[in-house]
Amino acid sequence: MHRQKTYTKSDLARIAVIVMREKGLEPDFPKEAQDQLQALNLPGEDTDPSIRDLTHLLWCSLDNDDSQDLDQLTACSPMENGSHKIYIAIADVDSLIKKDSPIDQHAKLNTASVYTSARIFPMLPEKLSTNLSSLNFNQSRLALVTEIIISNNGEIQGSTIYRAKVLNKAKLAYDAVSRWIEGKGAIPSGISSVLGMDLQIKTQDHVAQKLRMRRHQAGSLQLEIFQPKAVFEGEQIIGIAEQEHNRGRQLIEEFMIATNESTAHFLLKKGIPSLRRVVRSPDRWLRLIELAKKYGENLPNEPDSKALSQFLAKRNEADPLRFPDLSLVVVKLMGPGEYVLERPGSEPIGHFGLAVQDYMHSTAPNRRYPDLITLRMVKNAIKDDVNAYETTELYALAAHCTTQEDAIRKVERRMRKSEAALFLEPYIGKEFDGIITGITPNYGWVRIFNPPAEGMLLKLPRDAAISNKIRVQLVSTDVEMGHINFMRSN
Repeated sequence: MHRQKTYTKSDLARIAVIVMREKGLEPDFPKEAQDQLQALNLPGEDTDPSIRDLTHLLWCSLDNDDSQDLDQLTACSPMENGSHKIYIAIADVDSLIKKDSPIDQHAKLNTASVYTSARIFPMLPEKLSTNLSSLNFNQSRLALVTEIIISNNGEIQGSTIYRAKVLNKAKLAYDAVSRWIEGKGAIPSGISSVLGMDLQIKTQDHVAQKLRMRRHQAGSLQLEIFQPKAVFEGEQIIGIAEQEHNRGRQLIEEFMIATNESTAHFLLKKGIPSLRRVVRSPDRWLRLIELAKKYGENLPNEPDSKALSQFLAKRNEADPLRFPDLSLVVVKLMGPGEYVLERPGSEPIGHFGLAVQDYMHSTAPNRRYPDLITLRMVKNAIKDDVNAYETTELYALAAHCTTQEDAIRKVERRMRKSEAALFLEPYIGKEFDGIITGITPNYGWVRIFNPPAEGMLLKLPRDAAISNKIRVQLVSTDVEMGHINFMRSN
């Protein structure tokens, strides 16, 4: 009797390597990069007298439980009239990895770290991204610091960027910090063990919520995208978890958006072309108008992020169960983000989803190549040095980073399907509650609630409609191909 193969985490890692190559990404570091790595054994150093010593500030990192590649630290101090000064330190990766070196060439090829549950494909070797160039706990590191003044009502009143030495006093995780902030959990030891860190985190949260409120009033879109993640115990998959968008994540999101805006303004004032992150005003706005009408809502004839934001907030409150699917439809109609080169004096495209005009990626140089490009440009701009990149080079990099980001998105989505197929394998024949998320002439798509997973709905019922609740039976899975097939239950 033929015995079905039992898949493990190692199998998923193997599949991920195949999918990476299929999408034009390189899963491993070439020999030249590994040779360069051998010579790197100390964090970046620089004797430039303009580098400030900010190791006394109550810096902390806030990231996922398992994150080791720490790109940023945050700190905050009160000012007069209810204003606050926030500090965001970004790892000075360029102090170790110079432009066009072998490690940089590999980073430029992939353009970002690729995260799958079975294996992470880091943009930089882990010896760097999780150690020498990471803003690790209790380690003095070089950083680029953005200092931003936030008014009592959440308005950015001014910012400055400079180089500094920083020291991470507390390595914190989103979920534990969020539970504590919301009064649902104990104070994390990383906070309680550092004098004044409790007030520091609560002040940062307070400022972040003001920033968030102001962006929301300006028309920032609050979307909820379905992104489940496999949970392993050793080699065995034991569950699928959904990431919660909580106060800890909001804190970092708001501080990073403020930093990205400030960095864009800094380069603009210096008259330097920059690699902007944009989401264009939707070409398919008429489709969004039609979508709103299905829910009895009217959107204006011209693209209006504030009106769309209000519509989404209303739908999230009315039907949170279906909101991730509505969010996905809106994201598809808006179109993906992209990188473009913007010159000073040109009309900015802006970021429609975030409701900001001048925006770029600058806060994750360990894991995203556009951020490393920006880091180098800002460092040169601080010294009034010649630009680190030619304009023609930046045009090509913008297009390349956009292309590779799309490839990475496809790899991560494809691997989520394989992970879900593996977890669901023992449940073939079982029934699940779900919701129809898509319809084609011959079949449909369904999202089941528990575990959170998506699959194909074979033999589409005649009365099927998107957003309909449905009871389905799992009929087959294919881990290699990432296929999950359901039929409507009788």
